[in-house]
Amino acid sequence: MKTRSFIVSGAPHIHENSSIHKIMWNVFAALIPASFVSVYAFGMDSVRVLGVSVISCIVLEIIALLFMGRNWKAAFDGSAAVTGLLLGLTLPAGISTGIILVGAVVAIIIAKQVFGGLGNNPFNPALTSRVFLLIAFPGPLTTWPLPRGLENIKDFMGVATVKAGDAITTATPLGAIKENAVKAMPSIQVNDLFLGVHTPGSIGEISALALLIGAAWLLYKKIITWHIPVATILTVFAISLLTHLISPDKYADPFFHLFAGGLIIGAFFMATDYVTAPIFNKGKLIYGVGIGILTIIIRLWGGYPEGVSFAILLMNSTTPLIDRFTVPRPFGFRKARNQS
Repeated sequence: MKTRSFIVSGAPHIHENSSIHKIMWNVFAALIPASFVSVYAFGMDSVRVLGVSVISCIVLEIIALLFMGRNWKAAFDGSAAVTGLLLGLTLPAGISTGIILVGAVVAIIIAKQVFGGLGNNPFNPALTSRVFLLIAFPGPLTTWPLPRGLENIKDFMGVATVKAGDAITTATPLGAIKENAVKAMPSIQVNDLFLGVHTPGSIGEISALALLIGAAWLLYKKIITWHIPVATILTVFAISLLTHLISPDKYADPFFHLFAGGLIIGAFFMATDYVTAPIFNKGKLIYGVGIGILTIIIRLWGGYPEGVSFAILLMNSTTPLIDRFTVPRPFGFRKARNQS
C-alpha cells in the first residue's frame, strides 16, 4: 500500500495578487495629487525639490545594493521612490539641492540600508531624514516662500512677510498661531487650509484635499486600513476641541489642527508604513492614539509649531512592544480551567 505524505508549510496560507512593487507604486501614485498642487502653488522650484529627492534616493539605493552585493534592480521596487517623494513633500520650496542630497543620504543609507534594507528599518526613513534636516539646518527648513496668489501680500495671518534672498517668506499657519494666536486666529480661513493653494508650508502638506484624495485611493486598494489614520485624527480633534472650548482666544479650533501642517500626510502616508507600524488592529488603534496625543502636545505646548514627525518617530520605537501585547487570541483558543 502506497504511503501518503503530507507537507506542512509555514504561514501565510492565503495568497493575494499583491507585491512590494504594486504596493509602493500605488502609494507613489496616491501622492501625485499633492505633488501637482505643490507645483501649482510654488512653480518649477517644487519640481526641482521633488525630482532631486526622488532621483537621489533611487541612485543611493542602487549604490547601497551594489556595495552589499545585492541585486541592484531591487532599487526600482518603488520603496526608494516613495521615500524620496515623501521626503521632498515635507520640505519647503526654495530649499537648496545640497540639503536635499544630505536628506537622501540620511533616509536611504542611514535610516534604511544600515539596518538591512526594506523591512528591517525601525524608523520611517523619510521622517528620520526630515527630523535630522530640521535639527541640522533649522534656518532653511523653516523658511517658507509664499505660494502663488500671495506674492504681494504684506501680512499673513498677523505675521509680516520677510525678504529672504530672491523670495518673500512668512510663517506657516501653525507657526503664526504659535507666535501670536490672538492676532493670527481671526485671519484663519479653513477653506484655504483645506485647498492649500494660498497656504505657506512644506510643499506637499499644504492641501488637505489633495492628500485625502490620495488617501482614499489607498483605502480603496486596501493598501492601508482606517485604524491608524482615524485614531490619530480623532485624538487630535478631541484634544484640540477641548482646549479650544477652555480658551478659544489662545487655542485654535479643531478643524484648524486637522487641516494645517502635516497631520493628514503623516496619518495616512507615514504612520501607516508597514515596516514601522503595528501589525494588529488593536495595536494600530493604540499607536494612532499615541501619535495624536504627542502631536497635539508638541503643537500646543512644545518648542516646535509642528509635532507630527516627532510623534510618529517616537511611536515607531514603541511598535515592538505594542505588537507583543496586542496579539489576537487564536481561533478556538480557550483558557485552561483551574483543576484545583
